[in-house]
Amino acid sequence: MSTSERDYIRSIERGFAVLLAFDEHNPSPSLGELASGTGLSRPAVRRILLTLQRLGYVTGTDGRWSLTPRVLSIGQHYSATHTLTDTATPHLLALAETAGESASLGVLDGTEVVYAARVPVRRIMSINVSVGTRVPAYATSMGQALLAWTDAGTVDAAIGATDFRALTPRTITDPTVFRDRLADVRTDGYATSIEELELGLVSVAAPVRDAVGRVIGVIACSSSTGRSDPADFLAATAPRVVDTAKALSRDLGLTTGQEARAGGV
Repeated sequence: MSTSERDYIRSIERGFAVLLAFDEHNPSPSLGELASGTGLSRPAVRRILLTLQRLGYVTGTDGRWSLTPRVLSIGQHYSATHTLTDTATPHLLALAETAGESASLGVLDGTEVVYAARVPVRRIMSINVSVGTRVPAYATSMGQALLAWTDAGTVDAAIGATDFRALTPRTITDPTVFRDRLADVRTDGYATSIEELELGLVSVAAPVRDAVGRVIGVIACSSSTGRSDPADFLAATAPRVVDTAKALSRDLGLTTGQEARAGGV
């Protein structure tokens, strides 16, 4: 047994599996539904639920279980220990006001982008986008911007774990084409997406760097083809998104010299 396997605590994995089984489609599942959804035995799920109930993260009534507001504190701990979200908020507010469109901060988690902060202007996606929402990296400007400037190993791992399913007729489904897209993003300094994740959705994203020049997130702005011509929206908004990402990077400690070495983005 390797050191990593010996140190792996499967009971924690099972506990998170149960927590993540609660979603918008089944916010109050039964024990049996949770067992079916997680692949765990009913006795194991029962013990996990009782433990989570004692800790205050779930509550049970008439055989149905639901999450409590205490679950939100997990995300609050992330925000409290990552200055990125707090520092980004005024920049997102300014971008949303200037562009008249929703502005978001995204971070990479494996093959997905997680919304770490968001200033909505109008609802433009069929999914309910809020902090913590996950979207596939390959089909979004945020994911493409994040992967364009990450290390080759992370890119290879993300591409290898992605099924490249066609979400719309415009979704990139070929890994080679996707790699070419990442190269174009690095050349342009920002990523754009027109109806790759969802029909009608147009977005642009630019990288945010920390004090040593590493890309740690992206600033993005989105609109709808029903309100804006995609070419006009991207032409007007891309420079604003890039400038916002640069300003946030400087607030995080990126110097002019480091910015120049990173290619100005």
